[in-house]
Amino acid sequence: MTGWFSFRDGEATAGDVLALRRVEDVLGRAGLAYDVVWSAGFRPGHLHMEHVRPRAYSHLLFVCGPLHGEQVTELHRRFRHCVRIAVGVSVLDARDPAVAGFHRVLARDTPEGEPVADLAARAPARAAPPVVGVILTHGQGEYGALRRHEWVADGVTRWLGGKDCARIELETRLDAHDWRLSATPEQLESVLARLDLIVTDRLHGLVLGLRTGVPVLAVDPVAGGAKVTAQAHACGWPALVAAEHLDADRLEGWWNWCLSTGPEAARRIRDGFAAGAVPDNADELLSAL
Repeated sequence: MTGWFSFRDGEATAGDVLALRRVEDVLGRAGLAYDVVWSAGFRPGHLHMEHVRPRAYSHLLFVCGPLHGEQVTELHRRFRHCVRIAVGVSVLDARDPAVAGFHRVLARDTPEGEPVADLAARAPARAAPPVVGVILTHGQGEYGALRRHEWVADGVTRWLGGKDCARIELETRLDAHDWRLSATPEQLESVLARLDLIVTDRLHGLVLGLRTGVPVLAVDPVAGGAKVTAQAHACGWPALVAAEHLDADRLEGWWNWCLSTGPEAARRIRDGFAAGAVPDNADELLSAL
């Protein structure tokens, strides 16, 4: 089985992979054996096009995406002895050699025919991974030689890259003119409230996460601890990692805690904020005035 996810210069989209799973499900139920060819850049360690022996196969399937271009046409030359079938594809021009080279084209859309649902729509469902907001800073030059921000961000993001989760990069900075940023605190909080977990090295990443009742894995990017550590203590939040103790084991431990015990703990702190049970400086403001 091939698709645009098979080419070194192609790409793998979520829709492509779900379409592939739909076809795998059909073949698996029928007891038919197959191999999937992946781009080496996307799935290193799997079967790649340069390692395929065409004579070992009787059929070639091309799954999803548009039928056009030299990479698709090359499949017809390389697998000329195979029965070649395209499934769940878009046909732009039936006379294109990339299209005409297939023995059978099961198209999702063509200029002439009626469209059918994309293969991804009926792909087998799998358990949804947690949705994780990532709020990091590379600034805060005021901490001078104590800054560990780049090292912390690199360690956290490399670790997160290996986790099975849906990662969303977020920013606490507001901007009324940039559509990619929130214009009000409420807009940002609306996003945060829909997350399962927040990973942050920012004070307000911690506070706003807890304010919405979402568990936060906080990392203090300043050697010896600074405002993130102080705020975690003020809020009574335990999931905190110091920059000098940052490692995968500590991150894993707090990750597991945040996704198990953490939600209830975060909701308790949120309710305490709302009830005014957590003191802040505004309580003393009037007397100071």
